[in-house]
Amino acid sequence: MDINIKMSYIDDEKFNVKNNSGNNLTVDMYSPDKKEHMSPMELLLSALTTCAAVDIVSMIKKRRRDLKDIKAITSGSRVENPPRYYKSIDVKYLIFSSDLKDNEAERFISLALSKYCSVGATIRPDTIVNHSFEIIRD
Repeated sequence: MDINIKMSYIDDEKFNVKNNSGNNLTVDMYSPDKKEHMSPMELLLSALTTCAAVDIVSMIKKRRRDLKDIKAITSGSRVENPPRYYKSIDVKYLIFSSDLKDNEAERFISLALSKYCSVGATIRPDTIVNHSFEIIRD
């Protein structure tokens, strides 16, 4: 399946992208003090985090476990010289569930990030992707 994106210029460090469904997204590479939108590298972290989350949610529900919410905190460490790719990425999932077991969460997250998530499969092989989780019970 081919995916197509159309990009248009707004200014030297700001662009608009549009997918085939007509969804728009503005991307900028402004300095932090002028930032208005996510950068391409922030979008990559977001894409990895949410892509894996879809698979994690699916696996939790297939096991008929309670799922009230899922959140994540993701950070990346980049190399100093161009191209400034991520040398490591850390993803921590906060899973709100009354009955999910630690070993299940570990397995689901590991499988999602390393096997099922297409974004994860697209990241450089030498990028280290670490994960952790916390199950929050109420």
